[in-house]
Amino acid sequence: MRRVLFTVLGMLCLVASASGQAPAPTLDQAELVRALLERIDKLEKRVDELETRACPSGPCEPTAPVATASAVAPRVAPAQEPPSAAPQTAFHDHENAAPVQEQTTFPSLQIRGFGDVDFLATNQPGVNSGFDLGQFVLHMSSPLSRKVSYFGEVSFTAQRSGYNLEVERTIIRYDYNDFFKVSFGKYHTPINYWNTTFHHGLWLQTTISRPEMIQFGGIFLPVHFLGLLGEGEIPSGPVGLNYQVGLGNGRNENIARAGDSGDINNHRAWLMNLFARPPRAQALQIGASLYGDEITSGILPRTKELISSAHIVWVRETPEFLAEFANVHHFVPQNGQTFNSQAYYFQVAYRLPWFEKKWKPYYRFERIHIPLGDPIFCCFPTTILQTAVPGFPSLMESTAGIRYDISDFAAFKGEYRNFQRGRSQPWLGGVFFQTAFTF
Repeated sequence: MRRVLFTVLGMLCLVASASGQAPAPTLDQAELVRALLERIDKLEKRVDELETRACPSGPCEPTAPVATASAVAPRVAPAQEPPSAAPQTAFHDHENAAPVQEQTTFPSLQIRGFGDVDFLATNQPGVNSGFDLGQFVLHMSSPLSRKVSYFGEVSFTAQRSGYNLEVERTIIRYDYNDFFKVSFGKYHTPINYWNTTFHHGLWLQTTISRPEMIQFGGIFLPVHFLGLLGEGEIPSGPVGLNYQVGLGNGRNENIARAGDSGDINNHRAWLMNLFARPPRAQALQIGASLYGDEITSGILPRTKELISSAHIVWVRETPEFLAEFANVHHFVPQNGQTFNSQAYYFQVAYRLPWFEKKWKPYYRFERIHIPLGDPIFCCFPTTILQTAVPGFPSLMESTAGIRYDISDFAAFKGEYRNFQRGRSQPWLGGVFFQTAFTF
């Protein structure tokens, strides 16, 4: 644009010079030149305003064509707050995000990575203090057409004998409209808010660990689900209702795992999830879920399982509040016995307004109650707890910690836990540290 202006200026000067040879008053020539210079100054200011609007963080590339402000994509300015809560509405939940409508080339693969390095020191018997590599996680997403998209998640977890590779999620989804979307694949079971909001990349969550009720490798709630899922909005005005309904394979013979290679019986698992997210208070979400299945696991008796849960969350960081409750009902048809196990947690956090808003202290309390004689939780062996208590014990735990965002994509976390596993077991404690990041 400046080249054009200088070219015009040169031509006008030539014209003025040529006109100067003709018999004309010198005063008219001077007025003409002054008017032209004023006009050029105004045009240059206008060009500077357009360039500043198009490229707010610096000069545009010299080869970039000049376009209207709506056609030029501005660079994103640095966030005012570290985006520790931003993933809740950004890229963490790809299976709930509509395919990119502007995409014209299909497929178009995008990959996002996560990692963490941990350190623990505890007086829990059988647990060694030291460093742990945590998980290396990859999120892969790609639109396949205007209405079809794919999302996948794989994790690499350090083991004593090497690394364990797991396909955590693999989903293909068709978006008919905002009111109906259908997908097929392996999900994080949508019966728990934490399970569908904070996935394997631990940078996404405020704390170091997940609540015990929805721990990866745990057995209280089914973390994974394989099948089909329908979801969408329900016209409800200011309430902002959404639904999810699913049908698929339930727990495997090892009930900590899903039936990836097929269901172990002829009874499909089913689920229903209903939640409200009011448009005028998008930080608020209230919901309830139901999940039904039949468990067949080795020598354990055939058991019908019905899980009901509810949650209320406020996801703004000033403050952040999460609370969930779940009841796991087990019915044994051969003797008519019933058992109800409950678990709940609440978590509060607040991003401090000082020190560039990088510090975020938090506290969580959680409780799990397992009745004596429950055929699944009291008798099913598990190593995830790393404890001598047989089966899945009751739990009471308090966690206090702080998160420090060292950049928009990396964080340090430190926390202290005080817990009791099993009614007759001693109270134990430990300190835990983590650096978590995304790339």
